Amino acid sequence: MFKTKMTDLLNIEHPIMQGGMMWISRAELTSAVSNAGGLGTMTALTFSQPKDLSAEIRKTRQLTSNTFAVNVTLLPAFRQINYDDYIDVIIGEGITVVETAGNNPERVIGRLKAAGIKIIHKCTTVRHARKAEELGCDMISIDGYECAGHPGEDDVGGLVLIPAAVNAVKLPVIASGGIGDARGFVAALALGAEGVNMGTRFLLTKEAPVHQDVKDWLLKFTERDTLLLLRAFRNTERVARTPRSEKALAMERGGATVEEMRSIISGSMGQRMIEQGVVDEGIMSVGQCIGLIRDIPTVKEVIDKIIRDADQIVNDRLVKISK
Repeated sequence: MFKTKMTDLLNIEHPIMQGGMMWISRAELTSAVSNAGGLGTMTALTFSQPKDLSAEIRKTRQLTSNTFAVNVTLLPAFRQINYDDYIDVIIGEGITVVETAGNNPERVIGRLKAAGIKIIHKCTTVRHARKAEELGCDMISIDGYECAGHPGEDDVGGLVLIPAAVNAVKLPVIASGGIGDARGFVAALALGAEGVNMGTRFLLTKEAPVHQDVKDWLLKFTERDTLLLLRAFRNTERVARTPRSEKALAMERGGATVEEMRSIISGSMGQRMIEQGVVDEGIMSVGQCIGLIRDIPTVKEVIDKIIRDADQIVNDRLVKISK
């Protein structure tokens, strides 16, 4: 068992958080992670209407009595988003943990704090971690360059970024990016983190609402089968290498505007890929740790194996080589 400030603060059994993934972090996956002792996380903006988020929260509560979080991502989007409406739902439904991500969370943090909600802010730099601490967040999730989704623009890997963040803030730090097994889990704790955030590993589980053809396709990926999009617009995103993402990258390098790329990078195409299994046509966030994943277990099997193998690494391998 690994008891840390993260498990104490969030009232969870294991210091493992499931990353918020657009279209994927719904009731089934979220509840499975929380039931297995981790922190399941639902993604608010998966739902185009706040009332649909409310319904999904209630569905999740029917599937688990354990703590789960809601992710609120503050990034440029093709649709108009009234964040106040989503915050209304989160507060009204009694959510106790929120993960904010993307831009400065100051616009939403006051209401969340006033409602007694614990806030984890995901950031990609030490300076942003310091700002989140200044704003009153309760924990920091620090995202290394290896991560799926938005790694920022500084390109600092977790081996350096995690301890740099731990050194810079007094808040508990959650390590994110490139972690997919017990080795990454133990390494993150050794670097000073109080737990880990994993998205890509939970993407390839039985409970993830992703078409089986996509899961089988991703099993063949190596650590080199991702690419970075939208760097020219300072909104970098790490995605799976597909014909569509390569076309989008070529357009970007050729000087296309975001609006000109809209039909290629639209989230609806990613949703179609996830739901219908059209692997060549979508753009999907995937981290470099995809190259470490070679099975599709249940969520409980993932978490149990990480904790079991981590215990073995610490008590057998590390103890032996330290003598």
